[in-house]
Amino acid sequence: MEEKELDPSTIPNAKKGGLNLKVLIIGLPVFIIQLVVVYFVTANILLSKKDTSSSEANKEKPELTKVSSIQTGPIATIEDMIVNPAGTSGQRLLLTSVGFGLVAEEKEAEEAKKKFEEKKVIIQDIVNTTLASKTVPQLSSITYRDTVKTEILNTLKSRVPDIRISNIFFSKFIIQ
Repeated sequence: MEEKELDPSTIPNAKKGGLNLKVLIIGLPVFIIQLVVVYFVTANILLSKKDTSSSEANKEKPELTKVSSIQTGPIATIEDMIVNPAGTSGQRLLLTSVGFGLVAEEKEAEEAKKKFEEKKVIIQDIVNTTLASKTVPQLSSITYRDTVKTEILNTLKSRVPDIRISNIFFSKFIIQ
């Protein structure tokens, strides 16, 4: 009988620079145990200290009282406005729905909504003009969206002073 030389490529468990079976059998359970220990240490020790310190901080602060009885009243909406952003030559569109938080006491809520409906065309024009003056990168930026809201709010305050708006909400904001 002739003796053959053993070729490492023919042996199934031969080390080929890949993952060693011992490392897999021992290392994987050890790694999982470490993950569980870290989770419990974080959840029980660190988070409980954080909760304790925040509850102590809350004890030190006096409770805030309501300064005014005027609160954000009803929210009036303008649905599905289509705007062409600046510099797009009509090739890109912005579809948006805008909500306006009206400032009114409970008894004045219906009157505030009625005033809003009377001036709705003017408000739509202000929103449309403001959004159309912005480029697609400006409108796409989440951080810039608050600036746009502030600009719309300031324009509304100057052009339609009899309608008091506390906040603007974009319930739909899709750029195509």
